[in-house]
Amino acid sequence: MAPSPTGAQHVGNARTYLVAWLSARARGGVVKLRIEDIDSPRIKAGAAEQAMHDLRWLGLDWDGEPVVQTQRLSYYEAALDVLKQNKLIYPCTCTRSDIASAASAPHAGEEVTYPGTCAYRCVADAQKLHDEGRSFAWRFRVTENVPFTDLFAGEQHIDLKHAGGDFVVWKNGGGPAYQLAVVVDDAAMGVTEVIRGDDLVPSTPRQLLLYRALDLTPPQFAHVPLVVGEDGRRLAKRHGDTRLSALRDAGVKPEALVGLLAWSCGWLDRPEPISPRELLPRFRLESIPAPPFVLTAELLHRIGYSAST
Repeated sequence: MAPSPTGAQHVGNARTYLVAWLSARARGGVVKLRIEDIDSPRIKAGAAEQAMHDLRWLGLDWDGEPVVQTQRLSYYEAALDVLKQNKLIYPCTCTRSDIASAASAPHAGEEVTYPGTCAYRCVADAQKLHDEGRSFAWRFRVTENVPFTDLFAGEQHIDLKHAGGDFVVWKNGGGPAYQLAVVVDDAAMGVTEVIRGDDLVPSTPRQLLLYRALDLTPPQFAHVPLVVGEDGRRLAKRHGDTRLSALRDAGVKPEALVGLLAWSCGWLDRPEPISPRELLPRFRLESIPAPPFVLTAELLHRIGYSAST
């Protein structure tokens, strides 16, 4: 379970956490907790502690002490050095606006593909850029695609050259990007299974490239459908307050929320209060419906909560 303390945990986070926790516990596995706090400009004070409180409230536990990414920067730097030594990355001076103006317009729901503006550079060019006072990020050079078998969604084939292109592993201004940090951490923590939202499917082939480049053993991946609002878009403030802390403050019982989420995953015939541990014998990853789960005001009302707008 890997909350990012950039904001409060909501019902959508809770559903994915529940699936991941049950998948491990149902087979006697170990659950790890990692605080992904390297996105420093967006980190909110107290959000990490709040996330852990939310998890405990739901009835989800973990093994060992939480791993905190900002305490592991030396490990990410060592991985970056390996990528430099093997000439798999290059310095990139492009800004987001540069990329947006140079790249082809993406289709709806797709990210902008990096057009390769700085791909002519090599590792040695970084020193000259540094001497000139020019800041840069490090990009991983994508030369192949890595198909993978998703434990939930089956075979996945993503053409990275047309779905993002060369990707950042070290941010302009310093610090590891998400893709590099999670690969280093999952390998160090002995993670063998990753369950996360299906919005992260495009990240998986990138991470598999990094596992290969760093000579690390990748975990298996399962990407489960997101929770969306009645407009079909992922949960946000426009859908009302769906924070776990808001539900708790309104008197919603954690078993009621867990029961609603279990019903949405096909483990209960109807929403009824239940604890995560009571769900262990009912857990089936394949029972989860493929479409996103639409969270309505009526469903929230049934568990004792009226979302404010």
